[in-house]
Amino acid sequence: MTINRILEIIKKNNAEADLDLLRLVYDFAKEAHQGQKRTSGEEYIQHPLEVAYKLAEYKMDLATIMAGLLHDVPEETNKSLADIEKNFGIEVARLVEGITKLGKIKYRGLERYAENLRKMFMAIAEDVRVVFIKFADRIHNLKTLYALAPVKQQRIARESLDIYAPIANRLGMEEIKCELEDLSFPYVYPEEYKWVMEISKKRYVEQTKFIEKVSKIIRKELEDNSKFEFLNIAGRSKHYYSLYQKIIKKDMDIDKVYDLVALRIIVKNIDDCYRVLGYIHKLWAPLPGRIKDYIAQPKPNGYQSLHTTVFGPDGKITEFQIRTQKMHEEAEYGVAAHWLYKENALKENLKISQNKLKWIKELVNEQKDNQTAKKYLRALKLDFFKNRIFVFTPKGDVIDLPEGATPVDFAYHIHSDIGNKCAGVKINDKIATLSTPLKNSDVIEIIIDKNRAGPSEAWLSFVQTHAAKDKIRASLNKKSRLNIFKFFGK
Repeated sequence: MTINRILEIIKKNNAEADLDLLRLVYDFAKEAHQGQKRTSGEEYIQHPLEVAYKLAEYKMDLATIMAGLLHDVPEETNKSLADIEKNFGIEVARLVEGITKLGKIKYRGLERYAENLRKMFMAIAEDVRVVFIKFADRIHNLKTLYALAPVKQQRIARESLDIYAPIANRLGMEEIKCELEDLSFPYVYPEEYKWVMEISKKRYVEQTKFIEKVSKIIRKELEDNSKFEFLNIAGRSKHYYSLYQKIIKKDMDIDKVYDLVALRIIVKNIDDCYRVLGYIHKLWAPLPGRIKDYIAQPKPNGYQSLHTTVFGPDGKITEFQIRTQKMHEEAEYGVAAHWLYKENALKENLKISQNKLKWIKELVNEQKDNQTAKKYLRALKLDFFKNRIFVFTPKGDVIDLPEGATPVDFAYHIHSDIGNKCAGVKINDKIATLSTPLKNSDVIEIIIDKNRAGPSEAWLSFVQTHAAKDKIRASLNKKSRLNIFKFFGK
């Protein structure tokens, strides 16, 4: 990697960027890391160069790219944060400080690990750009895992799957999430990785040829009949770790995975998204229940797109994704995407980020003095690092819950009293059991019994969220103490 490659991509994305300033940053970092080498044997400066290049690919603002070049300077060299601030300003220095504060987050005792995670969430809440730098840093570290001992490989890859990829997912950064997963996959699950690679190789080739055929048909249909201009039609291959998870859900049968390769169509505006959907359904009949409108009802992480699965040529099942260019960039870069449009508006960018990071604030608020590290990490895995679903109240308010959540989890999410008095539920206007797993877009109406004494202990066997479990236990303990008081009071 060279500084010139980074300058080229920045100039392409932002013609007004101060490239001379970035060269000065590079010279400063190169001098600071002079004589240092990484475990892989390469010059140390190659690592910050790779980080900066990845940030430039994300189309991040210049300050973030500068911080990427400098992120290891305070910890690995004799140059200080004060030197960085003196030479390149307080904004860049604070970003580097944010990365430095995180320290080396490692599995070295639950207490220390939980505390480092808390620091990371606080840093993200303060300025989300810190985690963009951390992602770029982690991706390059994963690419050079081969140079480390097996124990370190396993730890870093496992941490990337368990912590970093879920954070990227919650930030809506799909491509970054998938890259973190695919780079970690062969180290965490080596046998499963080899198996997926082997069984998917032939299918990918077959599917790619088929998608090329479908692409020509739909392209001709749009060119011949449409009154609007589409921007791009391209195939999209499923990432390997994502494919592995899908195969598990499909009884280990890859033939049941219909979206191994899908077609993605990019258009200029929302109206054109729906017009393209109409043209697709004119050519091929859709599968029942497989039309998903994430434009009208975005996913909790902000993802927007139209999805449809059809009986394509020769009756083969084919998936399409239709979106605008802005939706596509937001799907790729998530919460980072708005930086593309408001390059120099720092306060406005941070404000937009804060509005999209309510869940991070919840993580910070989880930091209670009496909470053990084990309990904190368990809460992360139960509530925040699971795949998310969105459901609705009868008034149309969107509630974001972890996958597998039940009506009782929903009730406690609304309010403790709603949970404690919950007696039944209607899901999409139909009576259901309180243990029913909720699905995306369900409308939930909780039936309240004001005379109910409190939650049932049996609920603990099926609720999914950490908050619901805690509130149920607290109510049961309170009831138990009252009963004891009444007994001795007699």
